[in-house]
Amino acid sequence: MITRSDTPSPGEAVVAAARHLFASDVMSHAGHANLSARLDADRFALTTTGMVRDLRPDQVATVNVDGDVLEGELAPENAEIVAMHAVIYRARAGVGGIIHTHSPSATAFALANKELPCRAEPLLRFGQAEPVPVVAWGPRGSDVSVWGIEAALGEHPTTSAVLLANHGLLAFGADPMAAARLVVAIEESAEAELAATGIGGAVDFPSGALAQVRASMARVRS
Repeated sequence: MITRSDTPSPGEAVVAAARHLFASDVMSHAGHANLSARLDADRFALTTTGMVRDLRPDQVATVNVDGDVLEGELAPENAEIVAMHAVIYRARAGVGGIIHTHSPSATAFALANKELPCRAEPLLRFGQAEPVPVVAWGPRGSDVSVWGIEAALGEHPTTSAVLLANHGLLAFGADPMAAARLVVAIEESAEAELAATGIGGAVDFPSGALAQVRASMARVRS
């Protein structure tokens, strides 16, 4: 389930999402990430740099799903990842925002090549009601990596995130802020999973938990 939130212009939406990630303290020491926002069926706005700690709206370029830069200029490290975003936009019509980070606890699962179980309630509330699958390693932005992401999306048609083996996290939602909120939920869940191993391990939800959470949320909104 992808939850839509209100968005300003694409550049401002991407900046707001980046600020949310830092305010939530889910970023790596380097502060590396790349963020994008869908413009239409064929184009999306993408951060021009991987260093997004003090991102500005003018640090967002326009590219198309074929990898062409239509407006702005991408730094070399971000030119590599255009295809990584494009494959998700092509596969998921409902996705309007994508974020890749090296969030520490989620990246620990990526380094271990282990899926992140869905055992923390925030995951249910932010659209990830299943384990976050792992995409086999491939050089960043390479055909191997992109094919792996595409295959994972096909095998897990309702997932809103994947772990890139030996690399990091890739999350997507209805817009950049929805994706950012999911990144926060995933990082908190990964951190809690790691902490729970010291006291006997995390426990799965009871059967029907997702339906109960959705019913609870619907009552509050009605």
